[in-house]
Amino acid sequence: MSKKFYVVWKGAKTGVFATWAEVQNYTQGRADAQFMGFPSKDEAEQAYASSYTKALMKRSTNNRTVNKKTSSTSQKSTVKPSAVSAKADIQIYCDGACSPNPGKSGTGIAVYQQGLITSLYFGLHEINGTNNTAELNGLLEALKLAQNFLNDSQTNKQSIEILSDSKYSIDCVTKWAKGWQAKGWTKGRGEEIKNLAVIQQCFSLYELLKNYIQIRHVKGHANIEGNELSDRMAVLARMKEQTRFIRFDGALDIKTILAMPSG
Repeated sequence: MSKKFYVVWKGAKTGVFATWAEVQNYTQGRADAQFMGFPSKDEAEQAYASSYTKALMKRSTNNRTVNKKTSSTSQKSTVKPSAVSAKADIQIYCDGACSPNPGKSGTGIAVYQQGLITSLYFGLHEINGTNNTAELNGLLEALKLAQNFLNDSQTNKQSIEILSDSKYSIDCVTKWAKGWQAKGWTKGRGEEIKNLAVIQQCFSLYELLKNYIQIRHVKGHANIEGNELSDRMAVLARMKEQTRFIRFDGALDIKTILAMPSG
């Protein structure tokens, strides 16, 4: 295996590093971390002297050039390359998994920047969760990440899109919550709203960010790469019983991650 070098633009410590262990030590647990691997020290140093965003754009351009050259000889992928047709600079896919329902649940997120997968997150395991609570938890974490990007001077000018396959969670926050709030957080006639606490948290953040982000519904289990990756993370959280929401520290090898159990 060829030697790799890593750049950390944002973390507990920044710079060019020779080992993945160092990168993990300085970035693990930080939602705003920015890092990338390079095949040579010279490339890493050049990238560090520039910016994370420019490095992403350069890699995206190189990857698309390679894909065009090889597409005529390679088999058609069973997963749609959602990042290639990105409608925003930053895409945050969120998903939830529960088995049985109700039962053990988990939440996952996949983040794309400039059309490339840059980070995965998983956690929020609940022993007595539901599909809906797991999906709402995912939407809440996606909104938190969006807020971090908007607060980051390097990314706050970029367009942000949150994508979920749960129409229920999207409608709760973008359509129904305003009316429920006006009725004293009931459906009327005192009817209780399920999952109220997390809906209120989502709505509060949504109201703060809605002029700067878009929330879009995507079809689940339809071979959309970002949705499939967030699904694998949600299942991983359920299987590992991971309660804290943490960054996935494994290699971002899409083929390997898609081979993991799905929900």
